[in-house]
Formats: sequence, C-alpha cells, structure tokens
Amino acid sequence: MRGPIVSLFEDGVSRYLEPSLRDRLRKATVGIAGAGGLGSNCAVLLARSGVGRFVLVDHDVVEPSNLNRQHYLAADVGRPKAEALADVLRAINPAVDLVVHVQQLEDGNIIGIFGGCDVVVEAVDDAATKRMLAETLMGAGRPVVCASGMGGWGGPPMRERHLGESMVVVGDFTNEVGPGLPPLAPRVVMAAAMQADAVLARLLGPCPAMNHR
Repeated sequence: MRGPIVSLFEDGVSRYLEPSLRDRLRKATVGIAGAGGLGSNCAVLLARSGVGRFVLVDHDVVEPSNLNRQHYLAADVGRPKAEALADVLRAINPAVDLVVHVQQLEDGNIIGIFGGCDVVVEAVDDAATKRMLAETLMGAGRPVVCASGMGGWGGPPMRERHLGESMVVVGDFTNEVGPGLPPLAPRVVMAAAMQADAVLARLLGPCPAMNHR
C-alpha cells in the first residue's frame, strides 16, 4: 500500500520524468559492489533518480575515517556498510526493493549475487577484486560501470571511456588514491555522480534533448 512518504517521493520524481521512463527505472535492478565512497554516493544518486531495486554488497563496517566522503553519519560507525546504506536508501524512497549481502566478493559468488542485475557499479578498493569483478561480469554479458582516478583535489577533469559494449570507466585515469592523493569528498563524489549518470544512460538510453556538441 502506498504510504504518504512513498507518494511524496513518486510525486516528486514524476515532475521530471515521463511515465515510461519512471517505469523503466522503477523496474531496474542495479548492483552496488562496494558501499564505500563511490558505492554509497552512487546508490543515493540513483535512488533519488527513481531506481527501484538494488543489490548491495560490502563485507566491511563503517569507520570514523569513512565519514569524510561516504554517505554515512557518525551514528553509523560500527555498522555493516551494506546495512547502513540500505537504511539510507529506504529513508529516500520507502518503496525501494533491497537485497543486502554483508560478505566478501569472490570469483565463485559474483554471478550468483549480480546475475539478475541490469547493470553493476564497481566500487571496490582492492585492485585484484576490481579486475576479477569486471572480467567476470563482462564475461557473463553484464554491463559494469567502473572508476579510476579520483585522488586529491583540483587536478585534471574527469572523463568517461567506453570499453566495448558492456563496460564504462569514469575518472581522471591518473590520480589514484595514495600517498599525497587522499580520498576527499569532492572528487570521490564527482566520480560517483559520473558512475550514476552512466548507469542512467544504460537504463534509459540517450537523453533526447541533450546537446552532445
């Protein structure tokens, strides 16, 4: 049954998207592989856009060092990230459908977890896991949106690259997080926003009124 808050959310989205596009987003399933700086912010942006179902995966808990860039509050410290993010998304849209996995991604469980997703957001920290996730999903024909290069502040503009039919990578492709290049909110959220925009493009197709010059 539609409650007043659900009605408010749906009424708000209806001001900006025609019914066919809203319906497409509501029926879409997006996988979020990693609920840190990229994953938490990307999921929030997609939930606000009207995506109706998410598969959230992260084995870690919220730590104080995460609060500078991840979509959590001090009260979330110590909670599993996937569960805390699920609460954030429900607060935005109480009707959102969520599947939550508090576990490590491994070669043997990726397809079982994300096989039913229309697109997966790669938002993990470990380089080996990034590679394994992207290769496994592409091999199974699952679209995946990755990120590379978001450390520091200022720096070169972020861009989007299409690698074949099923992979998009966003970032500046140079400044990976590391010594002297801390993960700060502005560039991390910028990359997350670009991932969310790439997901919307995959789900909705080109924006008809967009000027691509």
